[in-house]
Amino acid sequence: MPLYFFRIRNGLYSGCADRATEFANRDSAWKEMTSVCADMTAGIARKLQENSEWQMELLDEAKEPVFRIRIVAETLD
Repeated sequence: MPLYFFRIRNGLYSGCADRATEFANRDSAWKEMTSVCADMTAGIARKLQENSEWQMELLDEAKEPVFRIRIVAETLD
């Protein structure tokens, strides 16, 4: 089964999981990523600063991005 890594980026902070997670296929990996992100969303939104961005990426075995979910806070004036 393919191995994947999760990476979180928040401003200057970027951290990647040391341990890989196995998923049967890309669809399974996407479903898990969206589930994990959904569980974290409320906490992220409460701490988000103006004009900032939070990202969660799912990386393949070579640690290249496969999927990315972004939450962007923008001032529009």
